[in-house]
This record gives sequence, C-alpha cells and structure tokens, in this order.
Amino acid sequence: MLKLNASYSKKVPAGEEYSSQSYHASVEVELPDGLSPDQLQARIHETFDLVRNSVEAELHGNKQGNSGNNTAYHGPKGNPQGGRSRARSNEAPASPKQLSYLLDLARQRGITPQQIAARFQVPDIQHLTRQQCSDQIDEWRAA
Repeated sequence: MLKLNASYSKKVPAGEEYSSQSYHASVEVELPDGLSPDQLQARIHETFDLVRNSVEAELHGNKQGNSGNNTAYHGPKGNPQGGRSRARSNEAPASPKQLSYLLDLARQRGITPQQIAARFQVPDIQHLTRQQCSDQIDEWRAA
C-alpha cells in the first residue's frame, strides 16, 4: 500500500495593509500497490485537484458570506445559522474521504469525475453533498 499526501496552501490579502490570510488543506490517501506510472500520476492529479478545489471553495465561500470573521470553516462547532449543524445535514458538502472513495469506485468502473458531476448536475464533484456521495457509493457497492 502506498500513501499519498497532497496539500495546497494559498495566501490572500487581508483588510489591513501588509496583512494576509492563509488557507490550507491536506489529505492523505492510501493507494493500492501495482499502479502503473500513468495510473499513479492520474491518482496524484485527482487527489491534488480535490485538495486545491477544497481550498478554493472555502476561499470563495469565505469572501462571499463572511463579515469580519477570519475563520473559513464553521464545521460542527461553529454553526452560523443556529439549530442543527450544517455538517450533519443532508446538504453538507461531501467529505474529502467520501470523495476519494467515490473516485476509487468510479475508477474501477471506468467512470470519470466529470460523468459523476453531470449525473448530479453540479459543476464538479466538489459540489456533491454528503447525501449524494453516499447514495452513489451505496449504489455502486450494491451492484
């Protein structure tokens, strides 16, 4: 078993002069032994895209809906809407672990991330909800 660590960081100017905010995400995934160099390169590319897109989504989401709060992730602790945590709702974004597993299953079936996104009518798989991702995983595991 191979381990792949992918990370992405981005600094953006903050409101004050000579100030910046930093965004970072990293993920570690296990890859099966025996991948060809092309397969390995594809897995590296997909994993890095996942991490990069996650940071970019947080960055753009933070710019649009955050007034004065320097925290981009609200997760289970912070719940700006009150009531149930968004992370527990069906509309929460799919986790990196879910997406990684979904991509593994798709690859085994010869299905591209673009085909998955098209099925759920989202721009890319980063926009899948936990529920959508879970439903697709369950469907493929049952087949």
